[in-house]
This record gives sequence, C-alpha cells and structure tokens, in this order.
Amino acid sequence: MSPATGPTIRVLLADDHPVVRAGLRAVLETEPGMVVVAEAATAEEAVTRAARGDVDVVLMDLQFGKGMNGAEATAAIAARPGAPRVLIVTTYDSDADTLPAIEAGATGYLLKDAPPEDLADAVRTAAAGRTALAPAVADRLMHRLRTPGTTLTRRETEVLALVADGLSNQAIGRRLHLTEGTVKSHLARVYAKLDVDSRTAAVATAGSLGLIRR
Repeated sequence: MSPATGPTIRVLLADDHPVVRAGLRAVLETEPGMVVVAEAATAEEAVTRAARGDVDVVLMDLQFGKGMNGAEATAAIAARPGAPRVLIVTTYDSDADTLPAIEAGATGYLLKDAPPEDLADAVRTAAAGRTALAPAVADRLMHRLRTPGTTLTRRETEVLALVADGLSNQAIGRRLHLTEGTVKSHLARVYAKLDVDSRTAAVATAGSLGLIRR
C-alpha cells in the first residue's frame, strides 16, 4: 500500500498479442500504486481469471480472433457480484465497437495510441468506478445523444457491419437470428437515416461517419 495513492490497484491484462501485453505492463508497473497481477491471451481466460476476486481493473482488448470477443467477455465479467471494472483498450473506435462494449458494462474505453499517462489515469479512474473515455469516443457518444435521429441503433449497426463484410440479407439473418424481412427492414431504416439508396452507399457513408469499422 502506498500512502500517496491509497490501496494498490490490481490489474489484469487481456490481449492476444504478447507484445501489447508487455507494453501495457511496462507502462503500468512504473506507476505508483499499481501492480499487474495476471495476463490473459483469450477472452475466455480473462473471464475465468477475473472471477478469482483479486483483480480491481481488467484492461480488455476487443478482438481475440476465434472464440469470445472483448464485449462478450466484458458482459460475462460485469455480470458477477463484486466484479472488477473493465477498461477497453483497443485500436477500434467505431460505433460498431464502442456501443456493444459500453452496453456490456465497460467502465471505460481507451485507444491503444493513447499516451502512457492517459492510460494510467484511465486505470485509476476506472478503479474508482468513474467513466474513462477516449476523446474520440466521448465526442461520438455526445453526438449520438444530440442527434439521435441520424445515428444507428446497435442492431442497425450490426446489420450494416455485416453488409460491409459482404454478407447477403439471408446470411445476415442467419448470423443474427433474424428473418430476411427483418434484415431488409433494418436496412431500409439505415438508408433513410443516412440518406442513401444502396448497400454500397450505406457502407461508404457509415464508414466515413465512424458508424462502422472501415
């Protein structure tokens, strides 16, 4: 325990890239009052390790390749009583990434290009139960609140992201457990909101607005 910072903040690093975990560890272990107690290379491993009760903050990536993703792991961690705070640390800042993670219960959302001091501050903020958001993410969320009619719902974002991946309406329906008619209805609303009349234009416009990952 440090008299200047209070109780030590115990951190779990969850990222499938060893170099990234090493970089995060190097930054945090130079900070007073912080200790990295464990690392996880998969989202499933992060959920299991976080449940042991000796972690205050989980630094969670969003993409882990196969298996559970970071948003799903965040939801699993946050659902437990006395759960640690989850701080997303990723390279992605589109609505398709930020919204599921925040809805899953993430306390904060930071980008990997953030300065080291911002990372340390975000961990302290998350440990205290307050929200820590990257400026770009905070700006986008504020825009969504101010102009709700021109932003996409989570489901519309999911549908459009799969359109961008080249899936047909039928394939999107199977992936999201929706009827093909429901997928078409979501797309019709997307077209109206974005003022476009084709799948290609919708993807291009949403990408330029940061609504889906380019």
